[in-house]
Amino acid sequence: MKRFVLAAAAASISTFAYAQTAPNDVTFGDYGEIEVSLSGEAGDAERGLEVMVSRGKGNCIACHEVTALQEYPFHGEVGPMLDGAGDRWTEADLRGIVANAKNVFPESIMPAFYRTDGFTRPGDAYTGRAAEGDLDPLLTAQEIEDVVAYLMTLTD
Repeated sequence: MKRFVLAAAAASISTFAYAQTAPNDVTFGDYGEIEVSLSGEAGDAERGLEVMVSRGKGNCIACHEVTALQEYPFHGEVGPMLDGAGDRWTEADLRGIVANAKNVFPESIMPAFYRTDGFTRPGDAYTGRAAEGDLDPLLTAQEIEDVVAYLMTLTD
């Protein structure tokens, strides 16, 4: 009986510890960094790679070049090369940049991947009309964590 109670207590604590942060509840630091995981879970670098190269998700390589991803076509030159990103920035810095790059680089044209408000007339998919109702972020909290985990593997 004592083990069951301890297991139940541990399960409830772990559920609480892994609460996801909603886009409007994100706390950015003075320099745009986000110190805590948005999903409450560690990122998976392999899933992050898939988000980076997926045209239906992050499609990071459309703007950034990554030498380790040369097998995937159409690398962009709009954003900085991401080789060495894990050495240049901390995990908190990268999380903040991916979530909303304008907090770090105000002139950036990089989309805010974890933002749902403050837009000027966002479109409703490909209809040509303004969106109605709540918007979803471009990436989920876990996808942000996965991309950050992948970027942290890019060291010199």
